[in-house]
Amino acid sequence: MSEILRQQIEEITSLTNEEFEYVLSHFETKKLKKHQFLVQENDIVKNDYFVLNGCLKSYHVDSNSKEHIVQFATQNWWITDFQAHFNKTKATLFIDCIEDCELLALSLENREKLCSEMHKIEHFFRKKSNSGYVALQQRILSMLNNNPQERYDKLLLLNPLLFQKVPKKLIASYLGVSRETLSRFNSNSKK
Repeated sequence: MSEILRQQIEEITSLTNEEFEYVLSHFETKKLKKHQFLVQENDIVKNDYFVLNGCLKSYHVDSNSKEHIVQFATQNWWITDFQAHFNKTKATLFIDCIEDCELLALSLENREKLCSEMHKIEHFFRKKSNSGYVALQQRILSMLNNNPQERYDKLLLLNPLLFQKVPKKLIASYLGVSRETLSRFNSNSKK
């Protein structure tokens, strides 16, 4: 399964077998069951997680107990409460498993160590961070500028696998629409 991580790294920079084994030695494997929490609000978040298999969601619960989904993560994605992880503060998000999951956990200390020792890995994480910033900006702009149907169509185009893995209620929450509205979009797309 670690080959998935190697493939992702090598989309940006090549590694020798020895380099990859050294990088991999800084990760820990973590297995979680469906509905198990990876992070809960107020936790200390020591790790960033690379998804080998399964599906997770990160979300915030507001003062009215309404769940707002921030991110889904499937195979080949990274997930954590980034604010808590990088600022060493308490989590403001929950992250739990939609399916059984296998993850690779990388502590901030090990990430910093790898980046200081290996320019290739520093380059990899810089490029991944930049991609994440772009994706976040696109998501915010989509929520501000696109109507719900356009957001649905874009998500379906970019991540069709989510519609097979994730319950419709959660996709509706991610898009900021009701479950009924999502069902209507789903019916419209099949016509």
